[in-house]
Formats: sequence, C-alpha cells, structure tokens
Amino acid sequence: MSNQFASENFINGTFVANAKGFGFVKTDEGQDDLFIGRSNTNLAMQSDNVLASIIHPGKDGRVPEGKIEKILDHANQQVVGIFRSGVDRNVLPSILDPDDFLGTITFIDEKLQEYTYLVDKKGLQAHDRDSVTASTGQFPTVDQPKLLIGSVTNVIGRSDAPGVDILEIVYSLKIPSVYPDKAQAQARAIPQTIDVKAALADGRPDFRDQPLITIDGADTKDIDDAVVVWKLANGHYHLGVHIADVSNYVPEGTPLDEEAYKRGTSVYLTDRVIPMLPTEISNGIASLNPNEDRLAMSCEMEIDEHGQIVHHRIQPSIIRSHARMTYDSINKILAGDVAETAKYADLSDMIHQMGDLHQILAKMRTARGAIEFDSDEAEIIVDKKGHPTDVIVRDRGIGERMIESFMLAANETVAEHFDRLHVPFLYRVHEVPEGDKVTNFFEFMGAIGHPIKADPKNLKPKDFQAALAAVAGLPEEMMIQTMMLRATKQAHYSPLPVGHFGIAAKFYTHFTSPIRRYPDLVVHRLIKHYAKFGTGPDSTAAVRDKLPQIGIDTSARERRSVDAERATNDMKFAEYMEDHIGAVYDGVVNSALKFGLFITLPNTIEGLVHISTMVDDVYQYDETRQALIGRTHHHIFTIGQKVKIQVVNSNKETRKIDFKLIDPQTAPMTKIRLAADPQRRSFSHNNAGGRNQHRPGDGRTQKGAYKSTGKYHLKEGRR
Repeated sequence: MSNQFASENFINGTFVANAKGFGFVKTDEGQDDLFIGRSNTNLAMQSDNVLASIIHPGKDGRVPEGKIEKILDHANQQVVGIFRSGVDRNVLPSILDPDDFLGTITFIDEKLQEYTYLVDKKGLQAHDRDSVTASTGQFPTVDQPKLLIGSVTNVIGRSDAPGVDILEIVYSLKIPSVYPDKAQAQARAIPQTIDVKAALADGRPDFRDQPLITIDGADTKDIDDAVVVWKLANGHYHLGVHIADVSNYVPEGTPLDEEAYKRGTSVYLTDRVIPMLPTEISNGIASLNPNEDRLAMSCEMEIDEHGQIVHHRIQPSIIRSHARMTYDSINKILAGDVAETAKYADLSDMIHQMGDLHQILAKMRTARGAIEFDSDEAEIIVDKKGHPTDVIVRDRGIGERMIESFMLAANETVAEHFDRLHVPFLYRVHEVPEGDKVTNFFEFMGAIGHPIKADPKNLKPKDFQAALAAVAGLPEEMMIQTMMLRATKQAHYSPLPVGHFGIAAKFYTHFTSPIRRYPDLVVHRLIKHYAKFGTGPDSTAAVRDKLPQIGIDTSARERRSVDAERATNDMKFAEYMEDHIGAVYDGVVNSALKFGLFITLPNTIEGLVHISTMVDDVYQYDETRQALIGRTHHHIFTIGQKVKIQVVNSNKETRKIDFKLIDPQTAPMTKIRLAADPQRRSFSHNNAGGRNQHRPGDGRTQKGAYKSTGKYHLKEGRR
C-alpha cells in the first residue's frame, strides 16, 4: 500500500452495493459501516475488496461517509447466472458487434442486475436458460460503467432442474464442491480399518472397554465425538470426550490437506452436505461408527460438584463406540420413558449421570455470566425434487444441550492447557462488544422500558445475561436477543487468547469437530506437535508464524459457509411461501425500520410489511424506540409486538417474501407524538422503492444477516 493511503483516514473493507447505486464499506474490525454515495463508488461492485477514504467521520449523529479510492480485488471474477442466447443490439455500445458474442448472463442478485454481462466465444457453449458460471475478462470502465464481458467456464445445469438452485449458491460463493483427482486418490488409498497393534505400539492408551457412546441427530453420518461419564469415589465426575483423530489421515501439506484448507468447513444446505473431507474419511475411517475400533484424540476431565475441572489429560487413544444414540433417545431416557430405558438398559444409568453432570456444568456457566441465546432454528422438509413441503422448528432438548455442555468443557480445557504452557495456539475468540452498536442497544433497551444497569464502555457477560433475564418470557424476548446479537462482534479464530465473551470463558478453542472444521484439525496437529517436539523455542518457532493467516482464512471460510446456509434457507423459505400466497399467519415484529416492518412467523420464516401497504395512517419512524407510529391515529408497531399478517407475494429468485398487516387498527396506541419528518415524502404510500432507503444497503440482506447471527456467534458447543 502506498504512503498515500497509509493513514487512519482510510479503511480497507468489502463494498456492499445497493440497487439504487449507493453502498457501504464493511470491515471485520468492528468499525461502523462507511456510507458511499452514488458519485463516490468509483465503479466498485458488490463484494469488491476496496480501499476507501473517509470524507466525514460520522460525528453528531451523522453516518460516516467515504469514497472508494481503489478496488483492491474484484469479487465478480467468477459469476453465476442464467444464460440467454443472442444479444440485443440495442443494449450494446456502438463500438461492439453483437455477432462477437454468444449471449448474455442474467444475474439473480438484484444488486448486479443493472449490469449487462456479455458472453464471448472463448469459452463453453451453453443452451438458453442454462445456469452457468463465467470468468470475467472485462470489468466496468469509465466509458462502459455497466458492462462486463466474460466466458462460460461451466454449465451447472438447466436452471429449472432439481438441485440446480442450491448449486447456483454454492458456485456463486466459490465453495469448492469437487475434490481434485490427487486429493480423491489420497482419500481412496486410506485403509478403512485401523492397525490396533501399531497404535498400541505408538503408546496410545486403549479405551475400548469404556462404555463410550455417540449422540447425534438421526441422520448424522459424520460422527466425530464420543462421550463417557462415570461417578468417582470422591463424588466427582469423570467426563471423557473422545474426538476422531482426523490428523492421522490428513497429513499437513498433502493434496487432501490443501483441499480441506480451501473448504475450511463442511457446508450443510437443506438436503445435502458439501463435506470438508471426502466420505472415505468423514463417513468412513474417521467416523466413530458403533462397534468399530477407531483412533481418537481424547480429553479426559475430572469435574467437581461445582463444575470445575480439577484434573485433565489430553492424548491420542484407541476407542470403540458402544452405541450410536440419537438426541431423541437420550431425551426419552432422561424423561423416564420405560421402553427407551429398557432398550438401552446397560447404558441408562450412565445417561442419567450425564444428565446430572450437564446440569452442574450449565449452572456453573450461568454463574460466571454465560449468555444463553435460545433462538429457534428451522428445519426445511423437501421432497425428492428439492421442493420445500414444510418448515418446522427444531426441538433443542436436554440431549442436545448436554452434548453442547460436554463439548464446551473439552474445548475450554484444551485451550486453557496450552495457554498455561505459553505456546502458540489457535483459539476461538469473541471480543467484548464496544462502540456505537452497544450504545445504541443500551438506548433502545431504555426506550422500551428495560434499561440495562451497566457501563456500555466496560461490559461484562453478566450485564447482557441480566438483560435477557429481565425480558424472559415476554413477547419481545426473542427480538431483544436479536438486537443484542447485533451489538456484539463476530466470533472468529485467532492466535491471541482474548477469551470468549458470549460463553464467559477466559480460554476457548475448537477441538471437537475435526471432520467438519479445519481449525479443529489444526488444534489436533498442535497437540501432537508439542507432545513430540516439546514446548521449547525451536518447537514454537515452527508453528508460530502460520497461525495468524490460518485464523484469518478459516474465519472467512466459516462466514462463507454461514452465507451459503442463509442464502439457501431464504431461497427455500421463499419457495415454500410461493405455495401459500393469501395465507394468514400470526407473527411477531422482528424489526421496525423507516421502510416497514420485518415479521417473523412461528416457523422462523420472515417477510416484509412495506410501509406502502400500511394505508390506514401515515407512519413515521421513531429511531430511538425502533418503532413505526401513526401520525393521525397513533397506533404503534415495535419490536416484539404480535401481529396478524397475510402473505401477498413471494419470489424464490429474489429470496423475498412480502406480507401485509391484517387489522392494523387493533395495534396498541401510544401517547408518543413525533415531530413532522422532513423526509417523510420519501416513504409515501406510492413509493415502493422505500424498502432500500435505509442504512446499510438492502433491508432484506441486513435482516438475513441478523437471522443467522445467533448460531454464528454463540452456539459454540458443536457448531
């Protein structure tokens, strides 16, 4: 970077475009988004990595404003869209000949639909309405600011064929989905049974006689953790968390390792999984299938009656799972189901001990301030063609929470062990929230009658915990959780042990899912590295410089996975609602913004009530309370409020759902009186464009990001 830009007046970030021509620069450093006016975008496109100068810092209530100085990296070097054969001469600049092009590509992303994408003859030939990927050779210029030219590189399939819709998302986010030949050959060469004699000769303890069990969802195939619990003579508990030893099969620097690093994580999308590792490993030799000998990395803990870990041991081992159990079975046994208890008679006592230990660990985490975000998660049921037939809320019972408790305990134990050794390590961190987002959240809570008695500049996890406890059981509880999550930072991977705010842990890492998360694989390698080479200067120097970039890359790939999951869910939600136009539902206001209300249904599906449809009054936005208030009749709509809506439109391609309010006149009335809004005309009933006139960017994109935040931030046990 030149000295011209080496200043605090410049920021590096991702450009988020708005269909109206303006945009925002977002960063990963927790700074406020930087508004970029239409005249200052400097040809930047959606998701470009850019360098921006700060024109106005955003003081006195003004939004920080900037200008794009340089595009550092074009995000749309590979694009995904629908191929249309032939070129209309009217859309071409006069200097171009339509005979030089095969056709055009239509983008699904509305933020790119203002651009014309010409397909040249250098690549593959596609058929009309094929879904394709293309490599961009020419980006917008000053002379041609809305034109791109590229070549078709892959035909995904007919755009209306089953499964192609999800593949479009996978390709658009550049998620690798086909293993290179060398990586696949390496996986196929791995024996599918272990050499027990060789493993014992290496000094691995043999835990095969212990009654280890695995506990997962009924459809899980990549089983990477097994657990065992028993009561000790001193009244303490022995907890063994035994994790698949994936590092034994994926040596660093091999083709398989390089591909796993590119993927970063397994990606779970409605009716399919894109695994980080080939099935020979993920569903085969590394999966802790019942009654099969497996290599493991074991974390054994002695836990006292207060949930404190008083002794531990971390080492490679040999194990055997004695039962492949499901959450449903565990929940039934813990609830006293006679038939299920009889089915697992030899394990039922241990399962009840597990339940007791979970309660102790949960109580301990609550006492130290861990924040329990109990947000609903949707399960989308699809038919054989991938069409959604139902959307249900997953039931998170004691079994799920119990396994989460055990995984949290192991992750904390491993992190603290290596922090105490003062050696380079990879941590899962979640910094203390700070800045305007926290201040705004405090102001919002005060405005709705739930003030937080804490210092926003010196937050403790217990402060947020107390705020949630104050609204437990109230209609606005779930929405306040959402608002709280908006005020926090993103959890990520780092060699700096700064702790995890959300779970109130001083030390935390990801150790328990090496089949599906690359950072866990790195942690396993570090454990073996220090066991073999010690913790001296030469040993630490061999790994220290690698970890910062690993943290950056794996965090980015985790976010990519979350983006894919969110985009797929939003698409399937919209497709499901296409079959329910006209249906009436009860819902809750998720967000109140200048352009309307986002409403969440009981099945977690969200839609927009645009202000243009609220014709019973002229509504103004109260930013402090985040509410819409009628100017004449004084009805108020605010976060957490129950409403009745009708589905008026849904579009799978744009992933948008539109609602309208039923009987808005039954909404509560308020004594609040707002001054006339000088910009109110921008949100008149006739201005359907109002949905995009807020910060930052398109309201639906913003809403979707909030939706997935709970899992992304704080459901750390297994996620």
